[in-house]
This record gives sequence, C-alpha cells and structure tokens, in this order.
Amino acid sequence: MELRPPLPPFSRESAIEKIRLAEDGWNSRDPARVAQAYSLDTQWRNRVEFPRGREQAQALLTRKWRREQEYRLIKELWAFDGNRIAVRFAYEWQDDAGQWHRSYGNENWEFGADGLMTHRHASINDMPIAESERLFFWPLGRRPDDHPGLGDLGL
Repeated sequence: MELRPPLPPFSRESAIEKIRLAEDGWNSRDPARVAQAYSLDTQWRNRVEFPRGREQAQALLTRKWRREQEYRLIKELWAFDGNRIAVRFAYEWQDDAGQWHRSYGNENWEFGADGLMTHRHASINDMPIAESERLFFWPLGRRPDDHPGLGDLGL
C-alpha cells in the first residue's frame, strides 16, 4: 500500500502540513509529481472538467501549466474534519498574451486511509490584474517560508 503522510484523521497541525505539501507540489508545476498525491481512481471537479483517475488528473495539470505561465500559488486551511480538508487559495499567472491574472478559489478534499486524495472539488474564479497589482513575488517553485500567506496579504 502506497502511503502519503500525513494520514487521516487530521489534526489542525497535520491538515496544515498536508496543505503545504500540496501547495509545494502544485508550485513545482510538475504534473507527474503532483499526480502522485492522488489515488489511482481519484475524482475531480475542476471548473468545467471532471477528470476521473490519476492519468486524467495529470493530463488536466499538463494543459493547465501550458496555459498558466509564471504560476505561483498560496493555499490556506479553511476547515477540516476526519479525512476531509477545506482549503481556500489564490494564485497568480500570466497568459500567452502577457496579461496577468489572479485566480481565487476553494477546494474540498477527501482522503483515503493511505493519505492519497480520492476527491477534489474546486471552484475557481479568474480576475485579470495589472502587473502592478501582483502580490506573489518569489522565484518559481516553492513559496519561501517567510512569504506572507493569504490572510497576511488581505486576500
């Protein structure tokens, strides 16, 4: 059995750790790496796509990061209970035309006993922003520990 700690049931601390691990993975923009956090039969709702299984989730991520360049993400705990975690997030990205965007959203996650995510339901809204309105300034990759979170940034 493949284990992906921390495992449910989640405490506040382990939920926060799980969220940070997910954020770090997504900030890598490596679809194959990110997909390993999901069960083989994972079920997603992501905007208007409904991937089923790890392979379809990885394909969605591949398309996503081709379109969303300069991607930087911050996730934050909203609530947790047992094997479920609710997350709010924001990310900034630039499209092919050079337009910056900030995407806001909420995710509801459910995990198996092995710590792999079995369900991911995401609601996401995009807002065009001027480059001068950007708030996420770190080199591509993992957000530095000392970078402000969503609450600190007023988001």
